[in-house]
Amino acid sequence: MSTAPLLIEIGVEEIPDWMIAPAVEQFRAMVGKMLTEQRLGGKLRVADGTPRRIFAIFDEVLEQQPDAEELVTGPAKAAAFKDGKPTGAAMGFARKNGVDVEQLHIEKTAKGEYVAVRKRTEGQAAKWVLGEQIAALIPKIYFPKTMYWTGKNGVRFIRPIRWIVALHGDNTVPFEVAGVAAGYYTAPHRHLGAATVGVNAENYVDQLADYGVIVQAAKRREMILTGISQLLMGRGLLAKMDEALLETLVYLTEWPAPILGSFDAGYLSLPEEVLVTVMRHHQKYFSVTDGKGKLAPHFIAVMNIKEDPDGLVRQGNERVLRARFNDARFFWEFDQRRKLAERVGDLANVTFQAKLGSYLDKTNRLVGVVKELGGNAAAERAALLSKCDLTTDMVKEFTDLQGVVGGLYARAQGEDEAVAQAIYDHYKPVSMEGPIPSTAEGCLVALADKVDTLRGCFAIGLIPSGSKDPFALRRAAQGVVKILVESGLSIPLARLAAGDKGLQEFLLDRVRYYFKDVRGFAYDEVNAVLAAGHDDLPDVGERLAAIQAVRPTADFEPLAASFKRIKNILRQAEFEGGGGAVDGNLLEAGPEAGLAAAFEDLRTQVATFRGRKDYRTALALIASLRPKVDLFFDKVLVNAPDENVRRNRLTLLANILTEFSVIADFSEIVTSF
Repeated sequence: MSTAPLLIEIGVEEIPDWMIAPAVEQFRAMVGKMLTEQRLGGKLRVADGTPRRIFAIFDEVLEQQPDAEELVTGPAKAAAFKDGKPTGAAMGFARKNGVDVEQLHIEKTAKGEYVAVRKRTEGQAAKWVLGEQIAALIPKIYFPKTMYWTGKNGVRFIRPIRWIVALHGDNTVPFEVAGVAAGYYTAPHRHLGAATVGVNAENYVDQLADYGVIVQAAKRREMILTGISQLLMGRGLLAKMDEALLETLVYLTEWPAPILGSFDAGYLSLPEEVLVTVMRHHQKYFSVTDGKGKLAPHFIAVMNIKEDPDGLVRQGNERVLRARFNDARFFWEFDQRRKLAERVGDLANVTFQAKLGSYLDKTNRLVGVVKELGGNAAAERAALLSKCDLTTDMVKEFTDLQGVVGGLYARAQGEDEAVAQAIYDHYKPVSMEGPIPSTAEGCLVALADKVDTLRGCFAIGLIPSGSKDPFALRRAAQGVVKILVESGLSIPLARLAAGDKGLQEFLLDRVRYYFKDVRGFAYDEVNAVLAAGHDDLPDVGERLAAIQAVRPTADFEPLAASFKRIKNILRQAEFEGGGGAVDGNLLEAGPEAGLAAAFEDLRTQVATFRGRKDYRTALALIASLRPKVDLFFDKVLVNAPDENVRRNRLTLLANILTEFSVIADFSEIVTSF
């Protein structure tokens, strides 16, 4: 059958940058699935998006559906025929499928014999199938927020749809969505091309490039990076690259072009954090450093036009940035008139959460949690002042600077450096990839802040469910886990949960996530180690690293299988005698006595290395017991007829299981044995 490329482009008003890539991926998957389900073939060539368009091109899409034959089964033979004559069930099945009863046949299946019919469906012309399917598919693209623009009961979409391109080969696919008919005209760049331009599926990417639209995100990314490199070449300057900002700029532009701007060096008297935040978060500029790593009086903006020959765009960006820097300097100087300590009372006017009170209430709880966790005077002082910057004009204007501003103000106002740094860091980590606070005091304040939020929200029933987590409690719990593990703080989860079993399990779930999804340990290794104890999370990390290192050795997994067997034997015997003494007089010479002797010899050595936290050596010693365990099970009957012998053997196994399960519960390890 003949094929042709299929091009679908949805043209809209500007889509928020962060929604474009997920929408493109959805659209690609939905179109690909539809082509498969409709028996139209198709191979993806490209799918991508810009602020004004989402598109996909599939090659080798059939121009005609092939005929299809489908086996449809109905009622059981016994219900469909009585005395060789069709029953009402058989006639109803035939009628439902548009065939005569004579066309039914008996199909043998694994469940028995059933009435069946082979239905042949004649393939349709692709343009009619595609028109119906694409029209239904477009409104199904998910966006976090959508809008009506053709009336309350009309199609919802992220932005008004202004045009649709749908071409199968040279032919337009006939359909419309929300009153917009599909055609072959697209809108090029707002400022670099004609009002509309005709395109085709073969040369779509190149055609739009001729009219100022680079449709591939990867190409726009390359243009930004190359442009920045060329701008700074030979100047002794470096751009402070920011992957998140780069991603934003890729999806804010259709023809990105970086430009280098400057600002008065006098602004460098302001803290670098303030200047960078203004440039990055408020103007979407890359900041620039000199050869020594110091902030330079320059910035890089990314235009959405090809060039700025007269420098008008550059001058406009410089003028806007100058105004923002003037605001920042005013806020800095104005805020210094009151020390942070004088602002503590003002927190009573800032609501944290309706049922949990103000930020003053939270501050008082925060100080209490720091004391509970054994914080020193500097940590307590930092906790007291940590939220005061929420009352400053700087944070009110530049909310991304909360915490950071508090630390900067504390330092400028003569607070102890440990206090200032703890305030500066106490929102960390902001993600699982981000760093934890850099000082012990900072870790305690950050931990206390997150723990207070978790305790309070769980106490009033604000518990995350499904995708709903308005207070970002999962992120807070992940931060707690990351701080505990990476700072070496050994604080039991039960203590942090303050008796709330639900919160304790919530934290433990985040522990599992951290070690499995962030650190990359196997799920059964995580289960095995946590089953042996999780009060000391830094220790959990060390035990996991040891398990991961020793697992590839020859004896480890067979021994884990044996431990699982021991656990099952003890459970079936309902034996609870672990820790009791083994009677040497009841041990049978050979494999049983050999295992008991080897165990007694190893338990002391293992305990010594375990005490030193040399878990790898301890695990290697435990694994070396494997031949003795194998021989025991091969030669010794555990459930001996003599009750005393049986109990003695069960005690031996229970002691081995208990003693060597302190590092990990080996029975949780998934093995092929």
